[in-house]
Amino acid sequence: MIFGVHSPVFIVLLPLSASLLCLAFSRLHRHLGGWVVQLSLLGAFLSSVDSMRQVLDAGGKTIHYWMGNWQPPIGIEFAIDPLNTAVLCMITFISLVVSFYSKPFLENEDWLHYGGYYTLYGLLTVGLCGMTVTGDVFNMYVYLEIMSLAGYGLIAMGGHKSMVAAFRYLLVGTIGASFYLLGIGFLYAMTGSLNMADISERIVPFVHTPLFAFAVACFLVAFGIKMALFPLHGWQPDSYTYSHPGAAGLISGCMSKVPAYAMLRYFFYVFGIHNTVMQSLMNVLGIMGICGILIGSVMALAQYDFRRMLAYSSVAQLGYIAVGMALGNIHGFVGAVLHLINHAFMKCCLFLVVGGITYRFGEVNLYRLGGLNKKMPVSSIAVCLAVLSMVGIPPTCGFFSKWYLMLGAYESQQYIHIVVLVISSLLNAVYYFRIVEQMFVQREASLTELHEPATKLGLPMNMVVPIGITGLGILLLGVYSSTLVNRIVEIGLPEVLMR
Repeated sequence: MIFGVHSPVFIVLLPLSASLLCLAFSRLHRHLGGWVVQLSLLGAFLSSVDSMRQVLDAGGKTIHYWMGNWQPPIGIEFAIDPLNTAVLCMITFISLVVSFYSKPFLENEDWLHYGGYYTLYGLLTVGLCGMTVTGDVFNMYVYLEIMSLAGYGLIAMGGHKSMVAAFRYLLVGTIGASFYLLGIGFLYAMTGSLNMADISERIVPFVHTPLFAFAVACFLVAFGIKMALFPLHGWQPDSYTYSHPGAAGLISGCMSKVPAYAMLRYFFYVFGIHNTVMQSLMNVLGIMGICGILIGSVMALAQYDFRRMLAYSSVAQLGYIAVGMALGNIHGFVGAVLHLINHAFMKCCLFLVVGGITYRFGEVNLYRLGGLNKKMPVSSIAVCLAVLSMVGIPPTCGFFSKWYLMLGAYESQQYIHIVVLVISSLLNAVYYFRIVEQMFVQREASLTELHEPATKLGLPMNMVVPIGITGLGILLLGVYSSTLVNRIVEIGLPEVLMR
């Protein structure tokens, strides 16, 4: 494609440049800054696709891009492999789609708020992509902070309750970032390097030392906080509930998945899992995942606020990813990666629908959705697809990730995990099907129209199309799940699982 060998760096450089210039362009014309950011997101998505093509053409071999042509471990590198290119395509695609969805929420804002929103939005994408593509542990910290700071701002823009939620997230997120820095310090003390590939070779003599155990524990806490893994999830329900409705799809879809991917990358590609410290950590991670699945599902069942129910549901779904990693085998790994990607689309779709309901009616009560299928047909169909996927009904994508997780549990003879997955799916069916019942069965609710329907589909096309795209994505990820596994995930498996 257009960027060729430089595609990896353009994934980050384009949205970063556009975000820094956004306010200046918005001052000239209110919409100009947003258009520039959206154009940069399109470029980042095309660069991600091109990077994936390059990796697949190379037979799945990792491509290393050296900044300024300085060779690691002295220089900083971007590492492109089949797995992280799939995550990059997911991030940039969702970011691009949601950027159009956001516009109706900003129609009455002045140039400063309009440009400020897209500045933070672009920087959030920069942080997410940078964390995914970097091959340097300290560089990942920089991108982690960019992601977090932009996330705090977008959450704080959600309304009067969002300021407290953002401040709470800031406090807890700072603790997580501090643990990550401590982990980096321990790694540097042992290896004298900050390059991930270099660390993976130099760390071998230290894997049985207390210092290595401290480093691993720091990374578990840091990424556990950032991905809202139980019991480190306290910041998440309010942040998801009160974040800016235009950005909630990106926040809920990707902000927790990228730290989960970073955890997976450290544990499987840098540290390896065949040592006593990592085996003990995997046991702890499995317990955290099981508790998150059960408690998150029960808490979601108790909610009547649509947004809050989805937030607690995310705690449960992230538990699936943790369980897949903790299983420590190929099927569990594949299930974790699939669920990371699948859940990003499922939760993004649901939060886009919630944002549409909020935009038109100002309602978030689950029991005030009667007759919504007639007023918002595309949104209702998208909800049905997302609900079927969350429960795990084929051919939607959620079925296939849960299937691989169960195969991994069976292979490891961890039958308790299978029981937990089945119980969780049943609880998902209970609290998600009540939404479908409200939309399609219950008597039409008398709702106040905050915005008159711009089209027969009930919402502006800027909102209808992204909802339809993410809903369709849930179905396509299920139909083509075997292609995703065979062509991308399996050729990117870590060597530690192939032994």
